[in-house]
Amino acid sequence: WGSWCSPCRAEAPNFEKVYQQVKGRGVQFVGINTRDTSTDNALAFEKQQGISYPSLYDPAGKLLLRFKKGTLNLQAIPSTLVLDRQGKIAARSLAPLSESKLRKMIDPVLTEK
Repeated sequence: WGSWCSPCRAEAPNFEKVYQQVKGRGVQFVGINTRDTSTDNALAFEKQQGISYPSLYDPAGKLLLRFKKGTLNLQAIPSTLVLDRQGKIAARSLAPLSESKLRKMIDPVLTEK
């Protein structure tokens, strides 16, 4: 995500709402802030949006490059990955997500044993 990204701003409340709903069930959220020129912009975005889950600051996209090739499109911001209990990609989106779409991505992983 990036503070400069309009779709990121639109989906941020959805992420926080779903996070609050599922965090007690062992689900963890981690944001990766990319291309913001300062942590000030990133922190202001998180405060304004009420984001309570952790985010990593990655202005140059180096963390994003560590994902397996083809996993994320560095030009597609926002991007979302859902990892299963074994750390494998269970779902991915290269577009902004509504609350219901995010839940549809997470719910199958919640039913895993």
